[in-house]
Amino acid sequence: MNLDLVKIVGVSAAGKSTLVAGLRELGYNARPVAQEHSQVPDMWQRIRPPNWLIFLDADLAAQGERRPDVSWDEPWRRTELKRLAHARTHADLVIDTSNLSPENVLQQATDFLLVSSVEAAPGPLSELPRTGSVWRQN
Repeated sequence: MNLDLVKIVGVSAAGKSTLVAGLRELGYNARPVAQEHSQVPDMWQRIRPPNWLIFLDADLAAQGERRPDVSWDEPWRRTELKRLAHARTHADLVIDTSNLSPENVLQQATDFLLVSSVEAAPGPLSELPRTGSVWRQN
């Protein structure tokens, strides 16, 4: 089965790894892109251009809550957003995850993929290594 590639890009602690894990569990060929750490504006499309690009955003408060081990500030956020501008402009779907649970983010993404007729495998795809920390459950 030749599944469409769905890449997930976004600011730190927006939930990229969590969304990728959820989509892969549902059979979607999803992969995270650590574009926020790159000075290459179109890194997300360089190695293997995706069929679909989902951009995740999160405000400073959400970043701090999800990753209290990191010092978040507005200058760093502006740096990330600058590095991500090309990806955000080309994204097929943008989700602000600031006030959403991981389940809500997954639902929005799967709703979009279903409407877009993106095919999924009949079962889960293998897990990928996580790149960030898992959102804390309250």
